[in-house]
Amino acid sequence: MALAAGAHPGQSEPSFELPADEVEFGVGIHGERARERRAFGPTGEIVPQMTAPVVEALGLERGERVIVIVNGLGSTHDLELYGVFGEVRRVLEEAGIETARSLVGSYVTSLDMAGCSVTLVRADDEILDLWDAPVATPALTW
Repeated sequence: MALAAGAHPGQSEPSFELPADEVEFGVGIHGERARERRAFGPTGEIVPQMTAPVVEALGLERGERVIVIVNGLGSTHDLELYGVFGEVRRVLEEAGIETARSLVGSYVTSLDMAGCSVTLVRADDEILDLWDAPVATPALTW
């Protein structure tokens, strides 16, 4: 979901114009235009629209666990990303789905695009063991 377009390298203008009362919904991680535009609204309205199709596509059911990744697209502050994460977690809890692990931050960006993506990964014990394995990279360490 994008709140504002990013500018591609070597370009001084954003790749598309977006009115202040709309969001690009289904935007590409490289700054591609979205499938559709929707009305801008509060996080509590937008996040369920982002999360429900992913839950449905994965066929997640009550009692399952997931890893939640909220990724900033480049110019979205961590405070905003954590607000999105809180709403994702609320939506999942209401559906009886446990957030087993999470990752929130700007990891795969489109330079200066404002917005975020939500990724859900079904989590069983094996996936969680792999997730919890030691990591030492420039972007992640645990």
